[in-house]
Amino acid sequence: MRRAFARSGVNEAAAPDVAAQSDDGAIFVRAEYLIEERLIQALIATPGALLVLGTYGSARQVVGAHAPAGCAAAAARLVADGELAAGAAAVPEGLRPLTPEELGSTWNITLRKKAAPYVASFETEPTDALERLTFGASYKGATDFVTKYLWPWPARHVTRWCAQAGITPNAVTLFSLVLVFVTMLLFAQGHFLIGCIVGFFMTFLDTVDGKLARVTLTSSKWGEVFDHGIDMIHPPFWWWAWWIGLYAVGDTPPGTDLALWIIIAGYVIGRLLEGVFLAWFKIETFIWRPIDFAFRTITARRNPNLAILTIGALVGEPGIAFLLVALWTAISIAFHTIRLAQAAFIRLRGGEIRSWLIEGA
Repeated sequence: MRRAFARSGVNEAAAPDVAAQSDDGAIFVRAEYLIEERLIQALIATPGALLVLGTYGSARQVVGAHAPAGCAAAAARLVADGELAAGAAAVPEGLRPLTPEELGSTWNITLRKKAAPYVASFETEPTDALERLTFGASYKGATDFVTKYLWPWPARHVTRWCAQAGITPNAVTLFSLVLVFVTMLLFAQGHFLIGCIVGFFMTFLDTVDGKLARVTLTSSKWGEVFDHGIDMIHPPFWWWAWWIGLYAVGDTPPGTDLALWIIIAGYVIGRLLEGVFLAWFKIETFIWRPIDFAFRTITARRNPNLAILTIGALVGEPGIAFLLVALWTAISIAFHTIRLAQAAFIRLRGGEIRSWLIEGA
């Protein structure tokens, strides 16, 4: 709780009776509740907010309050009591009861998904349930099928172990960087299957480091630059190393060299298309409409490409797999180009480009 408030610029903590005497108002929270960080941010930004759980018209649980000047004492008593009786008369003047959904938006722009902000009780919820809750909330909505469907269960357990062992997110990222080079070396030497195994372990750690940073509230600007910088730069080097490995083992079907150029150029063009979409319409292309959201799970990014190459290595056809990656890259670029053109056409006709996830948030 202290860490969450500090990350939002509130560093001064005091006992409730001391805070209740403040002439400038105060924020009160009950410490037996696990409150999502974006709800804490919303509470800080909303003077007069009384965070409650339950249905209007009946007694509700009080989780916290942002009391403006003049009603800090009343708010402190109400939060200490932990219950708001039914009826408007029970609400101190200057406060307005708000549920988590009313106080915080269901749209999470950072993680590109629509999800209700959570509040959970340490007293009534088992630790495992709280872990599932916080870990699930740390997952991005728009991502590839490997990250979305294969990694959640093992990543949650490894994230827990890292948190308990005091391993920092940046340490996990640094180890994943080492695996980037190991994978590249294995590919270049023609050890494709082993390289794919190491490569997938790197992608697994790439999932763990971000989740570890979010659930422990230890993310930082440097960590984001370090993590995303590695993510953005290394994939073309992997595909280039695979191409070298094909020559090393003598498996170069017709079109191998052209495939390399298509994959590398396609990766760069794909990133540029995403950047242009974001610059023009202020949203990421993958969260525009449901089809874009769904296509993100399979588009020619690192993990789907690595899945194709792994299948090729398993059946002894790394060269054919390389050609298939080039074909899928070309198809993906065509899709994103068409979607950018469609969005531009809608904008030219006076239409609005907004994410379907925001609708109703």
